[in-house]
Amino acid sequence: MLRRLLPLRAASAATLAFALVGISAPVTHAGQPKAQTSADEATELTQIASAYLQKRADSVTAAGAQRRVLSAPADVTRTLAAELEDDFAALADEGRLLREVNGGYTRAEVDVKPGQTNIEGAIATLEVTEDTRLYYPNVEEGDPQYEEYSLPHTLTFKRSTDGNWLLAGDRAEVDPAGPAPTTQLTEPIDEPAPDSEDEGAKEPAAEPGPATGTGAGAKVDATYNYSKMVAYANKHWKNTNSDYRVYGNDCTNFISQAMRAGGWKTTSGSFSTRKDNKKWFYASHTWTTSYTWAGAENWYWFASKHSKRTKMLNNVWKMQSADVLQADWKRDGIIDHTMIVTKKSKGEIYLTYHTPSVQNKKLSTILAKYPRAAWYAHAT
Repeated sequence: MLRRLLPLRAASAATLAFALVGISAPVTHAGQPKAQTSADEATELTQIASAYLQKRADSVTAAGAQRRVLSAPADVTRTLAAELEDDFAALADEGRLLREVNGGYTRAEVDVKPGQTNIEGAIATLEVTEDTRLYYPNVEEGDPQYEEYSLPHTLTFKRSTDGNWLLAGDRAEVDPAGPAPTTQLTEPIDEPAPDSEDEGAKEPAAEPGPATGTGAGAKVDATYNYSKMVAYANKHWKNTNSDYRVYGNDCTNFISQAMRAGGWKTTSGSFSTRKDNKKWFYASHTWTTSYTWAGAENWYWFASKHSKRTKMLNNVWKMQSADVLQADWKRDGIIDHTMIVTKKSKGEIYLTYHTPSVQNKKLSTILAKYPRAAWYAHAT
């Protein structure tokens, strides 16, 4: 039986709130006002952002989990510091529980790519893309060494009275329909399927654990190239393919691309048939692309019922490489999210997906983080 994590918050105050906070009592070192060029300031803001995001990622690792409360970085406002300490403590709790589930993470490696910087007087905003690797312990030869995610942020800063910049807010661009990166304390929400007709009830797969679910699910069609599906997912999980548009909720669009790379053929279709779950096609506009291409619920019905290109598995641990896992977060009968298996090892399954962009996240971690979800496992 997998150990369940503590309930997730509906939203993290530190990561989702974008309101500027006061700086009357800053948490920073004393110093004299500094004369800087805008380039110097942009560099300073990036350094503050890097230190903050590294400490946030460290909180969920083994080192962070050893302490109940982690202090906030130095260069943040006092109000934000209090919020971050709550976040870091919650992440440390999560890290400890993941260590019981599957070993958790040993360390974090954070790379921050700065984007646009805007400085207007005492207020600054900085757009960055965080690329973080959370390393696994005791990695067997051939298994992924880490879980990796890519996440955009917009950070807000205010200048203190002594001239130093202080981090005042962080808006992480976490789509509410998908599972947040491990370092974000948000819970996914349900989104209605686009004009999906009611095609009957679905039977979720069981999730008892790898010890009782190691039997392999048979592949549906030997003519499909499953290695190409996995290779596509590994290539484009972060660097999207310019041949396709990116949707606001891009998870199923990404999976359809991977299936097509491995040999799935599109059906005929047009504007008038795009809502038909028997059709699966992509075109240059959303209104000439089928709902089954990018809608998780619609994809389920095309793949498993109408085309029979997938076979439903009765246990999530029977999935193999290139199989697909879908999630219904609230068990309301509507599927919300789609992922692909990019590695199957002796005791673990690794999943890759969009919205957000994540590679090789352990199935055991996902099951522990979302105990209320219903899971639909497809053998492709």
